[in-house]
Amino acid sequence: MLRSPYGRVLAIKQSIVGWTMNSLEKIIKEKYNKLSPGQKKVAEYLIQSKDEFAFKTASQIGRQVEVSETTVIRLSYALGFNGFSELQSSVQQWVLNQTYRSSNEEQPLHDASVSPFAKCMEKDITAMQQTLHQLDEEELWKVVSTLIEADRVLVIGMRASYAAAYWLSLQLNTLRDHVALCATSGNVNEQLCDLTERSAVVMLSFPRYLKETLHLAECIKQQGVPLICITDRLLSPVGRLADLTLTTEENVDSNSLSITPAISVIDMIIHGMTLKDRDRIQARQQKLEELYSAHGVFIE
Repeated sequence: MLRSPYGRVLAIKQSIVGWTMNSLEKIIKEKYNKLSPGQKKVAEYLIQSKDEFAFKTASQIGRQVEVSETTVIRLSYALGFNGFSELQSSVQQWVLNQTYRSSNEEQPLHDASVSPFAKCMEKDITAMQQTLHQLDEEELWKVVSTLIEADRVLVIGMRASYAAAYWLSLQLNTLRDHVALCATSGNVNEQLCDLTERSAVVMLSFPRYLKETLHLAECIKQQGVPLICITDRLLSPVGRLADLTLTTEENVDSNSLSITPAISVIDMIIHGMTLKDRDRIQARQQKLEELYSAHGVFIE
């Protein structure tokens, strides 16, 4: 018998619909702050290197992350499993499911004559497929509802995250009112001051992670404002603080990061809002079109 309600939920999901990593990743995020420093290292290794975690012994994992074998086993208990073998079996099932799924998908081209630009696009396609596979749809709908119901929305993204943040704020402004994009400098504090517990902040955070972004996230949490994070991995510095976290493809080469998966996640959010708040959005967009036409905003 499993040691906690979380473990029982995981067992039910395995027996009925098959294993997904979303449940385990949620538990890790919820329990992360209560884990020991060594257990945190093992948890991060689990999320970032699932294929390796699935088939290494507890001793090998301990050596890999520079902790004791006992620390690896204790993490299993801390997450609600009866032991390491039970936790590892769950991860193995997920890995095998992913392998089967990948084998049934169209394989990318490997011909040496293929254009390097085609190969670049293939990487983006692979990243988008992985983003879709790991998508937590329940979490996504919670994000959609939060953005619809908030009295105001502040979007924050700096340096590598700014372009996606700008696109999100631009799209949100066509769907609802009181949306602001946090400038990279200037009146950040004034914008934070206007937020309430009924507001929402969407923070985009991708490598290399900025200290300023983390500082802002901590300030937002202290104010009690709901924080949504779009990031590359669940336990990124801001991801672990956020109330709701949506992740892009986690195993991408850090030297070739692409904005494509982030834009895909944003497009899914916008699509979800359009489906859930259709009447109000249509009324706003009709009014916008009248203004665009009256002021000759667009050429066509």
